[in-house]
Amino acid sequence: MAIAVAHCCFSVLSTTVKFRYSVSYHRRLATSTSTSQASLDALSPKATNDKKRALKSCSSTSPRKFNVKKDPVSQKKLPGRSKDEKSSLYADGISGRGDMGRPQSTGFKSFGTQRKDREEFQLDLREQQVEPGNLQDATFLNAVVKVYCTHTAPDYSLPWQKQRQFTSTGSAFMIGDGKLLTNAHCVEHDTQVKVKRRGDDTKYVAKVLARGVDCDIALLSVESKEFWRGAEPLRLGHLPGLQDAVTVVGYPLGGDTISVTKGVVSRIEVTSYAHGSSDLLGIQIDAAINPGNSGGPAFNEQGECIGVAFQVYRSEEAENIGYVIPTTVVSHFLSDYERNGKYTGFPCLGVLLQKLENPALRACLHVQSNEGVLVRRVEPTSDANNVLKEGDVIVSFDDVHVGSEGTVPFRSNERIAFRYLISQKFAGDVAELGIVRAGRFMKVQVVLNRRVHLVPYHIDGGQPSYLIIAGLVFTPLSEPLIEEECEDSIGLKLLAKARYSLARFKGEQIVILSQVLANEVNIGYEDMGNQQVLKFNGIRIKNIHHLAHLVACCKDKYLVFEFEDNYLAVLEREAAMAASSRILKDYGIPSEKSDDLLEPYVDSLGDNQAIEQDYGDSPVSNLEIGFEGLLWA
Repeated sequence: MAIAVAHCCFSVLSTTVKFRYSVSYHRRLATSTSTSQASLDALSPKATNDKKRALKSCSSTSPRKFNVKKDPVSQKKLPGRSKDEKSSLYADGISGRGDMGRPQSTGFKSFGTQRKDREEFQLDLREQQVEPGNLQDATFLNAVVKVYCTHTAPDYSLPWQKQRQFTSTGSAFMIGDGKLLTNAHCVEHDTQVKVKRRGDDTKYVAKVLARGVDCDIALLSVESKEFWRGAEPLRLGHLPGLQDAVTVVGYPLGGDTISVTKGVVSRIEVTSYAHGSSDLLGIQIDAAINPGNSGGPAFNEQGECIGVAFQVYRSEEAENIGYVIPTTVVSHFLSDYERNGKYTGFPCLGVLLQKLENPALRACLHVQSNEGVLVRRVEPTSDANNVLKEGDVIVSFDDVHVGSEGTVPFRSNERIAFRYLISQKFAGDVAELGIVRAGRFMKVQVVLNRRVHLVPYHIDGGQPSYLIIAGLVFTPLSEPLIEEECEDSIGLKLLAKARYSLARFKGEQIVILSQVLANEVNIGYEDMGNQQVLKFNGIRIKNIHHLAHLVACCKDKYLVFEFEDNYLAVLEREAAMAASSRILKDYGIPSEKSDDLLEPYVDSLGDNQAIEQDYGDSPVSNLEIGFEGLLWA
């Protein structure tokens, strides 16, 4: 009796909160929040292809200031998207604000256990057999706990402060050694996390040890020995087969006690993760996944955990489509944390690929067999930029042949997206690629690292950077800021850069003037807002830390800011500095810059020559985003 775990299921209690999308289609994280059912709306800038489903977060949380004014079920469209695309939901229960969000091997072990104890967490098909009808008494149900989280999210429009706190509820389960697993969106921007066991009336404080945004997994710890008394951690099972029975267990909307729903495995493929805007292996099931189920386990008929529920697909044309994070992804997350002492994330190859289904195209590229994918574009920040060239054809990855549709063999009679092989690697690993260049076959080695996003989906550390100069508020452009400000106020040109441009070097940011705090020193500039600043006193700006450094070192009479479309803002330096403290006091702002900008500036680029030409403008065309024949690896 397999228990299907709800995809990011939070139980929604009252108001509707809108969450940003991190995938090209809208998927929903089922989270249970105390005020509303939130919808993930922020669209992924670098969407891989049109086949991604729409995921939406379905969390029960208290309303965010900027979310209350939005239609909870409205969706934002990427250029080239089909009118049939719908949003998916996170399956978690947030009782305050809800999910903040935004495609492996089979041997698994429990995280953090001593070597002599690890065998108890290995796959054992003989021990946890569950007889039909005895599910209520199954001991593995006691390993599923309810999560209560209080969130305090940043205010991206007013980056020096935070928004009103909200609460949410979700699910988690024990994996041994005092650790719990849940979804990352269940505990995003957490200020307090509590957990409660089945049949208990005591809540215990939990600590977030690691948060994997891209794979939507979080690792919790509970220090109380009382909480773990008599606990039996879950075992991780193998990747299930099609039509295998699945049972999802969690604490969804509709009650306080544990909930069990059943279904079967419908599909296994690389899918879009709504919260992290990533493409990883996912299990599609037809079991009911509701707000509050997020972070709960899905079981097979042997009582083994085969994944973590995290999101559902909502569409007028489809029903009962839920998604589970497989244990292969969970194992990768735990191994990463164990190896590095922190979560470093899934790597990427950093290339845009085109399928080679057309025989004439293969013949033109001197590809003899029906295999390979064409390198159309290489990200400047990736190691592949030093190895691969546009026009290369990748025919193998670690000696695994890549088909002309961009797929590789998977299990017995299945094929899966080429990205699956990359997701099995760790950041810093080396992959051997077989390529055809100008008709000649060769093998090259590429270091796989995490992708560098020009406009990030999530802010590291939680609080955005900001710099205030004589009332001019500068901050880096981010997906949460776009969601909070709404696309209309951001403007099409800036939005197009955010959606389609690539970072040209590590540390690059799009710095914008978000607003002007009116004062006599900045007369005439009060209506400026959401405009990209390109230069300061003639020097190209690399990021907001660079801008703060240039202003601090400036000895000129005037501060000259050059914006998009040749717009200028000029301030007299001494008058601007004299007015700054008064402006901060008038608007109740504690500091003129965020704490991260107090650190000494280190120029990672070394000189300006590398960015003078086409700075910050390496666009991915609309065709590359919407055309099915192109995909990011």
